[in-house]
Amino acid sequence: MKNTTFDEIEVGASATFDHTCTKPSIELLALVSGDVDPFYIQPEGSENVTDANTIDGAAAAALISIAIGTRLPGPGMHIKKQSLGFQGALSTGDTLTATVVVTEKREESSEIVLDCRCTNQDGFELAKGNVVVTAPRKSINYGDLVPPQISVRRSDAFRKLLSACENIAPVSCAIAHPCDRDSLLGAVEAAKRGIIQPVLVGPEHRIREVARAEGMDIDPYRIVDVPHSHAAAQVAVELARAGEVDSLMKGSLHTDELMGAVVKPDTGLRTARRISHVFVMDVPAYPRPIFITDAAINISPKMEDKAAIIQNAVDLAHVLGIEQPRVAILAAVETINSKMPSTLDAAALCKMADRGQITGAILDGPLAFDNAVSPAAAQTKGIVSPVAGRADILLVPDLEAGNMLAKQLSYLAGAEGAGIVLGARVPIVLTSRADSVRARLASTAVMALAASVSGGRTEKAR
Repeated sequence: MKNTTFDEIEVGASATFDHTCTKPSIELLALVSGDVDPFYIQPEGSENVTDANTIDGAAAAALISIAIGTRLPGPGMHIKKQSLGFQGALSTGDTLTATVVVTEKREESSEIVLDCRCTNQDGFELAKGNVVVTAPRKSINYGDLVPPQISVRRSDAFRKLLSACENIAPVSCAIAHPCDRDSLLGAVEAAKRGIIQPVLVGPEHRIREVARAEGMDIDPYRIVDVPHSHAAAQVAVELARAGEVDSLMKGSLHTDELMGAVVKPDTGLRTARRISHVFVMDVPAYPRPIFITDAAINISPKMEDKAAIIQNAVDLAHVLGIEQPRVAILAAVETINSKMPSTLDAAALCKMADRGQITGAILDGPLAFDNAVSPAAAQTKGIVSPVAGRADILLVPDLEAGNMLAKQLSYLAGAEGAGIVLGARVPIVLTSRADSVRARLASTAVMALAASVSGGRTEKAR
C-alpha cells in the first residue's frame, strides 16, 4: 500500500476500487453503521436485498473512502470535507466500483478536490459528489501490511451462556492444580462474574506465586494445600465425592491425571451412567451452538456406548435451553454400508430412539458432515430429514474424528469450544492450554448450568 504525495499528484489523476458484495460484508457494514434491518436476519439462501436506506449509502461511501485511503492519495491523507449524494439499492452479488478523480490542487493547504462516484455492475450511480482531502507530503509504503481476519458471528452462543448464569447462584468448584497463569486466571475471572465459588487445590506456595506474578487477588478463595498434581486430582475428587463441591475444573495438570482419579472404582466419581465429553462449539458461520461428542474421553465407542454418549449430550442440550435437539450421527456417507461400521451404528441408534431407548431428541444418520450442517448440501443430495442441515448435536464415530473436527472448526473457521465432561457424579471442565479466556469462561458457564440442575448432585457414587 503506497501513497501518492501532493507533489506527485496531477489534476486529472484517477484511481478505482472494486468490491463484490457478499452476505458477510453487508452484515459487517450493517453492524458498523448500526443499520441492522430485517435483511440481516433473513434465513440462509434468501436473496438478502436491501431497501434504499443507509446501508446502500454506507457501502458506497465506504468504497469511496477505501479508494481515497488506499489508492489516491493513499496512506497519510486526511479527509477535510465531503459532499456526497446517494440513490438506489444494492444486493448480495453486486459488484461496486468506486472512482475518484482529481479536479483541483490547493498548494497553500496541500489539499486536493476529488470528484467521486460509486457505480454498480450495470453502471448505475449509487453515489456521487466531491471530497476534499489533505494529501501527504511524504512517501509512505506499507509493503508487508497484513489485513486483520474478521468474521461475523451469527449466534453469540457464549454470551448467552454467560447471561444465563446471572440467574443462578455461584456453583462451588474445585480447581485441580491451578498452578499456571491461564488456569488460575480462568477460575478467578469466573469467580468475579459470580459463576463459581472456587476451591483452589494444589501446592499453595505455587498458586500464590502465580497470583502475585499476575496481580491476582486470591485471598477471598479457599486453598487446599497438597504437594503435587497427582494429589491435587485425588483431593479435588474427594471434595466432590464428599459433597463439599458441586463441580470440578482441570488446572495445569494432564487430563489423564484428573480423569484417572475420577474413574477409580472405589474412590472416584463414577455413576451408573457412562462418562463422556461434549464440546459446545460457537462457530461464526453457524446460526446456533453445535455440540460435538465425544472428542476427549471414549476412544472407540461401541454402539451401546454411543447411545449413552448421545443421551448425555441431549440432557446437556435440555439444560442449555434446546428443548428437542437434532442429533446427526456422522459417517463418511449417507447410506448404510455393511463395510462401514459407523453407518450400521447410525441405523441402529436411530431405531433405538424410535423404541424409546434414547429420549428427548430427534436422531438421523448416517449423515456426512456437510449434510448435517448445510441445508443446501442436504437438498442437493435429496436428503429429506428434520435433522439434515440443522443439527444441534454431532455424534462422531470415534475420538480421533471428534478431536480433529473440533480443532478444524477452531483453527480454520474461527470457532471456540466450551468443553465439559458428563456422566460423573459432578460435571467436570476440561480446559486446554490453547483455550482463550472467553472459551474458559464459557466452559465454566456450561458446567455451572449443568451443576445447577443436574441429578449428578444427588446421584450416589458406586
